[in-house]
Amino acid sequence: MVAESFCQNHQNDVEEEEKKVVEAPFILGLQPSALVDNVAHVDLSLLDRIPGERGGSIPVAIEELEHILREVKSNSNSSDDDNSHSSVMKTMAGGSVANTIRGLSSGFGISSGIIGACGDDEQGQLFVNNMSSNGVDLSRLRKKKGHTAQCVCLVDELGNRTMRPCLSNAVKVQAQELLKEDFKGSKWLVLRYAILNLEVIQAAIALAKQEGLLVSLDLASFEMVRNFKQPLLKLLESGNIDLCFANEDEATELLRGEQNADPIAAVEFLAKYCQWAVVTLGSNGCIARHGKEMIRVSAIGESKATDATGAGDLFASGFLYGVVKGLPLEECCKVGTCSGGSVIRSLGGEVTSENWQWMYKQMQVQGLPTPNGL
Repeated sequence: MVAESFCQNHQNDVEEEEKKVVEAPFILGLQPSALVDNVAHVDLSLLDRIPGERGGSIPVAIEELEHILREVKSNSNSSDDDNSHSSVMKTMAGGSVANTIRGLSSGFGISSGIIGACGDDEQGQLFVNNMSSNGVDLSRLRKKKGHTAQCVCLVDELGNRTMRPCLSNAVKVQAQELLKEDFKGSKWLVLRYAILNLEVIQAAIALAKQEGLLVSLDLASFEMVRNFKQPLLKLLESGNIDLCFANEDEATELLRGEQNADPIAAVEFLAKYCQWAVVTLGSNGCIARHGKEMIRVSAIGESKATDATGAGDLFASGFLYGVVKGLPLEECCKVGTCSGGSVIRSLGGEVTSENWQWMYKQMQVQGLPTPNGL
């Protein structure tokens, strides 16, 4: 009887283990620190009062973040009666990887999860609620005592965004906390380059490769490429990056000092190290290379940019959906331009249901396979 009970329990354990493997998210995103975005439309005059280059993404201390939030609030109050583009702050779960993963789950129906950590504060709860309501698997998100990271996203009247993330004192998952089990059964790992996260990125790549995952890397920002180019090149040269996304500014920065520093040269350069290399060109579409095939695709739809936040992140969602579905390179690019175009139609890096419908319509017009049941 005891032996029979043991066998039954063992069988249950095996089934449970198999179930876990089967249910592992197809695509995992590593975002060491959960992040909450504070997004607002602002006038160009306010951007001139913010330290750092307009249009970039530079980390700030909590005091600077609070100063910027006060400036935005005061700017918003003082412009209530005029025709400025200032608006009330909108708050949502954010971060480049979270945007991509949420898009894959809610817009494309691809099972997706996040590896990282959130704080036991209001922002942490907001992140959890937002991501789980979009179907993202949070079983690999560690909850820790402390603060959740925040970012201020300032959007000007042209739809361009200036970002100031505050990661100081924010909880994050450490390299030694990552487990092989976190990656077991998944097929892709999505990463964003960041020098502060280099150790955890390297650890995640090592474990992911042990489990046979493909790895996608986003180059983050032109400042990150400019200031920390050597560690980035080392990462690319390791041969562990299967897919790399760069925008035009990051591509130019990557090849700064070279004779040719245009997007085509950047795609060629990245393709030396990665199976798929993509440079996004904003309203001009993208250039991509896979193996010997090089393709240029124009932007799709007449989508006016309300806010460019998340455009690259959602392009990545669409492109990855195409790769996962085994679509030709040109179609991967077209889906990416559709999804990238969908997020810029409203404020913030989360696509509204109305804008997902807009994207499906664009995909149908282009003859692209839309996600089943969506």
